[in-house]
Amino acid sequence: MKILVIRFSSMGDIIYTTPVVRCLKKQLPDAEIHFITKPAFKYIYDNNPYLDRLLLLKPRLADTIAEIKAENYDHIIDLHNNLRTAIIKFRTGIPASTYNKQTVRKWLSLKLKLKLVPPVHLVDRYLKTVKFLGVTNDGQSIDYYIKQQYQLSDLLPPSHVNGYVAFVIGATHFTKRMPNYKIIELCRQLKQPVVLLGGQDVQANGSEIAATIGGNVYNACGKTTLDESVYIASKCRALIGFDTGLTHIAEAFNVPIASVWGGTVPDLLGVQPYMVKEVLVAGVDLECRPCSKFGLEKCPLGHFKCMNDMPVEPIASFANQD
Repeated sequence: MKILVIRFSSMGDIIYTTPVVRCLKKQLPDAEIHFITKPAFKYIYDNNPYLDRLLLLKPRLADTIAEIKAENYDHIIDLHNNLRTAIIKFRTGIPASTYNKQTVRKWLSLKLKLKLVPPVHLVDRYLKTVKFLGVTNDGQSIDYYIKQQYQLSDLLPPSHVNGYVAFVIGATHFTKRMPNYKIIELCRQLKQPVVLLGGQDVQANGSEIAATIGGNVYNACGKTTLDESVYIASKCRALIGFDTGLTHIAEAFNVPIASVWGGTVPDLLGVQPYMVKEVLVAGVDLECRPCSKFGLEKCPLGHFKCMNDMPVEPIASFANQD
C-alpha cells in the first residue's frame, strides 16, 4: 500500500500531522508513507524516521499533479482540504479521505461567540481521516527531529547554560503577542535566567526587553537558526510562548509549557499543547474574544485587553516551579 499525506502549511498545522504519519507507518508497517508540503516547511519532516519520502509542492500545480500520478498511490490523506487539494484529488482520481475543517461551525463560533466546535485537538481531528484504515491514536506526542546536537555553551552566555526559562516572544500576528511592557513585567517575576526566542521580526523587541531587565535576560531572537532555537527550547526548565510554531514544536520534548493566548483561542483551532504533562493555558475571558481564528495586525476595538489585562502572576508561578 502506498499513501500520500497532504498538508501544505503552516508550521503549527504541519507539526500536528506528525502523529498521523507515525501512526500510519507503525500500524501499517508494510505501507509506504509519503508526505507533500511547501518547500518552506520541509524542515519539519527532515530526519523523520516514519516517512518514506517527502515531496515538495512545485510552482506549477500541473507539475505536482504529474508527480503524484507517477507515484501510483493507493490513497490520498488530505489534511489541508482547500481548492488546490480538491484539484489534485479530482485530476489524479486517487481515492481520498479528507479532513473536515468544520468551516461553517468555526465561522459561526467566531462571529456569534458561540462554542459550536467541540474541543477536540487537531491531532485527533486529523486522525479521523485515517480511521477507515484501522489506524488509531497511539497516545504519543508530536515528532520533531533536531538536525544535529548542539552545545548550549555555543548558543547561550555562561549565565544561562545551567538552567533557564525559554520565552518565545514572536508570533505572526500582533494580536497573538504580549506587548513588550507586559513581557518585561512577567520576566521580572521569573526566578531562572530567561532566553528570549523568535525571529528577526522581534529582534528589536527582544533587545528592548533585555536592555530594560539586564543580564538575567538573554535575547536570542534573530541570532539562532530555527533548529538551534528548537534545541534551546528542548533543554529549558519551562517554556512560555504564544500561539506560534516554535511553541508548538516544543511540545515534542515534553517540557513544561505555559501557552498564552490573546485574540485567538485554542478550542476553536484545536491546538492547545498536545500530550505534554505540565501545561498552563492562559487567556482572559472577554466578550470580544476570539476576534479572529489566526490573529490580526491590530486589536479591532483598540484596547487589546486580551493581552493588556493578562495576569502574569499565574504564568510566573507555573514557570518558577521546581
